[in-house]
Amino acid sequence: MSMRTLPLLFLNLGGEMLYILDQRLRAENIPGDKARKDEWREMDRKRVMNDIISTMFNRKFMEGLFKPQELYSKKTLRTVYDRLAHASIMRLNQASMDKLYDLMTMAFKYQVLLCPCPKDVLLVTFNHLDAIKGFIRDSPNILHQVDETFRLLIEVYGGLSAGEFQQIRQTLLIFFQDLHIRVSIFLKDKVQNSNGRFVLPVCGPVPWGTEVPGLIRVFNNKGEEVKKIEFKHGGHYVTAPKEGSFELYGDRVLKLGTNMYSVNRPVETHMSGTSKNLASWTQESIAPNPLAKEELNFLARLMGGMEIKKPSGPEPGFPLNLFTTDEEEEQAALTRPEELSYEVINIQATQDQQRNEELARIMGEFEITEQPRLSSSKGDNLLAMMDEL
Repeated sequence: MSMRTLPLLFLNLGGEMLYILDQRLRAENIPGDKARKDEWREMDRKRVMNDIISTMFNRKFMEGLFKPQELYSKKTLRTVYDRLAHASIMRLNQASMDKLYDLMTMAFKYQVLLCPCPKDVLLVTFNHLDAIKGFIRDSPNILHQVDETFRLLIEVYGGLSAGEFQQIRQTLLIFFQDLHIRVSIFLKDKVQNSNGRFVLPVCGPVPWGTEVPGLIRVFNNKGEEVKKIEFKHGGHYVTAPKEGSFELYGDRVLKLGTNMYSVNRPVETHMSGTSKNLASWTQESIAPNPLAKEELNFLARLMGGMEIKKPSGPEPGFPLNLFTTDEEEEQAALTRPEELSYEVINIQATQDQQRNEELARIMGEFEITEQPRLSSSKGDNLLAMMDEL
């Protein structure tokens, strides 16, 4: 297992989260004058995106994240994104946060599976960061934070060998291997089966520097080519036009990791329903983990670098719902096993009181106080498909 995987996992999942939130914030429907609606929508969208991106790319947090370390468990990582999503005035209820995380993980899993070669995982990361810079082009301070992370990526990963990138890719695939959540956008494009497993294509460009399959060369003991054998590979492959840029600015060539929500279409998630998948998630949720204490201690130190901007004044946070209808949200809550809910975890760490107090203090700072309910009907919230929390 690679000790250099966590930053790539965090940044790519974070990029997918920002794509989804941006799409939902742009799709709002607020009653009243159209000009005022558009102005209100754009101001709040920028505010939410700026707050989350600024928190996500906090310098101290990034420095801690890039230290060689093992991956978090799925549950711990989910906690990080829960806090990150609420770093602004936006509020997500339990069902919407579950759906958001499902979309994030399945999208990045698909991208990792489709990478022509292991090093292209870095290009996927660069595509996410390029798009994130587009969200904050009017905020030079936050833009500088993202550029610093870019440089850190180039410094840490620029010199890794092909074998090290292969190990990173394998670590990512192991992390995602039990996740088979159906996503409508993938089902409609026929890249995902009804059981939640992806359909890998047998076409497209081959990795840069390699040839299209279909030819076997035989060499003698002197290294001289003595024979050629052609075979049918059954696919439709082409030579890569050029290598993607691994610099701060440049043409990445690879399109994996770009914003697939730029075309406005609904994206839904559905649990695959297989008992095996649910059992694996449930087992992780309820089984005691002997490393849980140390993992949360380290998470506490990382979270200590995050500067969460709490809403100032009496201004309430607004709810964001990722479901189209109330019935769909209620159905999701009913069909999701109770064991999969992410509730508060009480951990006994009496042997290390100082770290336990530090964790309690930091997690306390992350607590989001309950905001008063908005005095509007369900159709008057931020999005037409939103309901009150």
